[in-house]
Amino acid sequence: MSQTIQVDIKDRVATIRLNRPEVFNSFNREMAFAVQSELKNFATNPDIRAIVLTGSGKAFCAGQDLKEVTDPSLNPGFKAILEEHYNPIIQLIRETPKPILAAVNGVAAGAGANIALACDIVVASEQAAFIQAFSKIGLIPDSAGTFFLPRLIGFQKASALAMLGDKVDAQEAERLGMIYKYYPTKDFEDEVNKLAVKLGDMPTKALALTKEALNHALVNNLDEQLALESQFQIEAASSQDYTEGVSAFVQKRKPEFKGK
Repeated sequence: MSQTIQVDIKDRVATIRLNRPEVFNSFNREMAFAVQSELKNFATNPDIRAIVLTGSGKAFCAGQDLKEVTDPSLNPGFKAILEEHYNPIIQLIRETPKPILAAVNGVAAGAGANIALACDIVVASEQAAFIQAFSKIGLIPDSAGTFFLPRLIGFQKASALAMLGDKVDAQEAERLGMIYKYYPTKDFEDEVNKLAVKLGDMPTKALALTKEALNHALVNNLDEQLALESQFQIEAASSQDYTEGVSAFVQKRKPEFKGK
């Protein structure tokens, strides 16, 4: 396994920890491919029912490692960086049939911010901050930043953040609806663990269908979405977890979902 990430598996939850703290977990080619590989592995592993993406050290991810793009011997070119590094990561995050929790432990800038925002649930430490840093070096938001950010916080605010590159702290990010919640730094790891374990204990099939339905909702009209909900609800109702959930409700006990 690449040293650019650390992987931990516990309680049906896989944690992918970006591990280049000396450069604030900025992405190079090796780390991008390592993240893709683990996301692919966990997407098809029946023993993994939730995924956490976080960073080591003080930062979540500072985006692209600029040393890579300024060194002629290392620079793969922007076309490769986008089409081989970041775009596949975003696609894997959205297509993985399991909930992915972004645990933003520190600064999330550039592609790092947008990778986090593409996840199903985003939580942050109170010391975290989100920065659309692209305009500061003459670039545009990538990694689906122009897709998800306006849908999360509205066109006007997203436009301003993308153009001005303002830093948004965790409290403001929650207020804007950019993230689900922020937690005090001292409680952050415990809260992330509790949330991840809760996701891992839930009916995975239903969560996967919910995720897919939300993906379609980004582009469907109402009639298309209603038809899709009918299709997915019928599929969910045929799952073992639905049978268990109804039985547990009738018997007034806690359900024991198997993710099937």
